[in-house]
Amino acid sequence: MIEDCWLVQQMSRLIPMTDADDAAPARLSGMPSWLLGQASVQAHRLLSDGLAAVDSRGYDYRLLAALDEFGPASQASLGRRARIDRSDVVACLNDLAAAGLVERSPDPADGRRNIVTITPKGAAHLARLDVVLDRVQDDLLAPLSPLERQLLVDLLARVLTHQARGPGGL
Repeated sequence: MIEDCWLVQQMSRLIPMTDADDAAPARLSGMPSWLLGQASVQAHRLLSDGLAAVDSRGYDYRLLAALDEFGPASQASLGRRARIDRSDVVACLNDLAAAGLVERSPDPADGRRNIVTITPKGAAHLARLDVVLDRVQDDLLAPLSPLERQLLVDLLARVLTHQARGPGGL
């Protein structure tokens, strides 16, 4: 319980309040779901701004990271790994291929599908994006110590793992 209060206090520091007219109701500002939503809005803004500064988007990073970590993959597999709808995967891969960051080739086992591979140029771009994302994490979590940041990551990962099991965490 004390840890829960600590986390709520830490998360509430992420929400800029300019004056009393902007203050959220106390019953909201004490709810983890509301705090997570507000932190998500701030994180999305920082991420979008940071990636836009280097002419990229979140989908670009997610797809390049999946290719870098797991190797060549079908478009469908990439979409599942990156948690992106397949219609959005195709549009994003079109852009990444046009920029020379990925290559598509026919799957030798099934000519109806493509296998996507990250190019050396794509790997270099991903390394630049990693620097941008590190800076975004630092900006977002500026009020937290390294230990608090790791604790937050661990707690959020536990919540997501539990929720991924479905209703009731089963």
